[in-house]
Amino acid sequence: MKKIIIFGMLITLLLLVSCGNQEKELANCLTQKEVKMYGAFWCSHCAEQKQLFGSAFQNINYVECSLPDRSGQTQICKEKNITGYPTWELADGSRLEGVQPLGILAQRAGCAW
Repeated sequence: MKKIIIFGMLITLLLLVSCGNQEKELANCLTQKEVKMYGAFWCSHCAEQKQLFGSAFQNINYVECSLPDRSGQTQICKEKNITGYPTWELADGSRLEGVQPLGILAQRAGCAW
């Protein structure tokens, strides 16, 4: 019985480690491909998107669009005509709006998944 429990724990640990690596590799690839995420600190959908990446989100090119007091947008987001959050912008200028599954981001950017 102990062997089964230990084996189960090892498998779980392996899955957790490999999942984190996949998100990190994707985040690095998106950054290399000049993909940007525009969002706002108060946006619940942005928080959901960040959660999909976990700690790998720190490697994403993130552009904060909200002013600190939430009274409007930063100039860059106005110039880019960002109207909803999150908005992903690919290097070719095309966009994906809303929370995106990681597989879709990978596919659109040409990253492995």
